[in-house]
Amino acid sequence: MKIGIGNDHAAVAMKKEIAGYLEELGYEVVNYGTDSDESCSYAVYGEKVARAVAAKDVDLGILICGTGLGISLAANKVRGIRAAVCSEPCTARLSRQHNDANILAFGARIIGIETAKEIVKAWLDAEFEGGRHQTRVDMIMAIEER
Repeated sequence: MKIGIGNDHAAVAMKKEIAGYLEELGYEVVNYGTDSDESCSYAVYGEKVARAVAAKDVDLGILICGTGLGISLAANKVRGIRAAVCSEPCTARLSRQHNDANILAFGARIIGIETAKEIVKAWLDAEFEGGRHQTRVDMIMAIEER
């Protein structure tokens, strides 16, 4: 499975650690983020990863900025994207099981690296349950059509 990862200047160190962790777990990682600590816009990287996920260039995406909020808001503007900001593993797991989230976002200034790894693992190990959840995801996606 191929995972796109993106970040702004606030999350360079965390992105590198998470990318390495993903590779240890056997995932192929595509870096769409910055590798510089120089100030930049999270919106650029949120859109890059979201467009890669939407185009199926990668299977899933992970986004990291200071809080996870700005970068996820940018990603969610791309048709077909369901980016979820998660600061603990339970929400991450449920975002996949119930919302079929195709992008995970979190904040490098909010959580530590070990928590980030737990969140990533919970998210990747979860699978969409479909059923009644599919109806709700369809309703969310229909908003894009209106």
